[in-house]
Amino acid sequence: MRKRVIGIVLDSVGCGGAPDAGEYGDAGADTLGHLFGRVPGFALPGLAALGLDALLGRAGRTRADASWCRLTATSAGKDTTTGHWELLGRPLDAPFATFEAFPDDFVAELAARAGTGFLGNRPASGTAILEELGAEHIATGKPILYTSADSVLQLAAHEEAFGLERLLDLCRAARELLDARGMPVGRVIARPFAGDAASGFRRTGNRRDFSLDPGETALNRLQARGVRTIGVGKISDIFAGSGISESHPTKSNAEGMRTLDRLAAAPASGPTFILANLVDFDALHGHRRDPVGYAACLRAFDAWLPGFLERLPPDDLLLITADHGNDPYHTGTDHTREQVPLLARGLGRPLRDGDFGLFAETVERSFAD
Repeated sequence: MRKRVIGIVLDSVGCGGAPDAGEYGDAGADTLGHLFGRVPGFALPGLAALGLDALLGRAGRTRADASWCRLTATSAGKDTTTGHWELLGRPLDAPFATFEAFPDDFVAELAARAGTGFLGNRPASGTAILEELGAEHIATGKPILYTSADSVLQLAAHEEAFGLERLLDLCRAARELLDARGMPVGRVIARPFAGDAASGFRRTGNRRDFSLDPGETALNRLQARGVRTIGVGKISDIFAGSGISESHPTKSNAEGMRTLDRLAAAPASGPTFILANLVDFDALHGHRRDPVGYAACLRAFDAWLPGFLERLPPDDLLLITADHGNDPYHTGTDHTREQVPLLARGLGRPLRDGDFGLFAETVERSFAD
């Protein structure tokens, strides 16, 4: 049995090729393929050494202890929750519920609980709706309610004028009300922001996600076998805390990588699974269709990776994957249906292409061998 497995989910770093992409309006989407093909001088030597170039059909040298393959989603949906749940062995037979606008009676009941009305209640880009309604929110005190193509209910409010804790309480109330009404929305997301109309509004790093309970996943099964499970970033939020022994929330990729450095440097007291989500690729660049920023974000991770690998004990298993795509060259601002890479260091055997559940199988097998 291994003492430690570390999994890193590069949020939205897809590699194209999803056989059903056209059904989602994403025919031709290829996050990594388009970045390599269109960003001058783009290269990721750290990930290439773990097999990324080989996976993408590019020339490159790999480490002797590297393994790689492609994963294909079987779940209905292309959002963060759906992707993570299937990676951890909980595929969805039916998609989460999506809305163009939340029902009037639901909004009225949430308003009664919150003691305030809402602005918006429509699909929107998170940055655009702040520009449109931020000033009105401050003037009226009404939070901004919006959604997207994903199964999300998002509530935005000014951290100072409305209050961060008040916003988080409101999101908890929304989660409880959705669940009580049997409305299977994947996530309620708190979107706190700062600034003013003159200088511009900007999201802060205090986002929180309130997810449905996934039921049993590989995380629960590992805990039952005595494996300590540690979530980094928004992992605990994605799994509603289920199956998580210890959580380390982060506000950026940089903080997530520092947390991984710190956790990896500590000797494992027993079998341990560390699972991290690095969200900046998706949140800061994919949704904003910013290929230059996306490429720079990947380069920053890639520059950190070799040093992290050098510091890992040789018997630690490292797995790097993604949860969906978000091609910055694609139309719209939503996630894209894509296959994702699975790169391993220290597995000791080759990987064959499979569905997202191969990630959970690899982790669980590592603690059983």
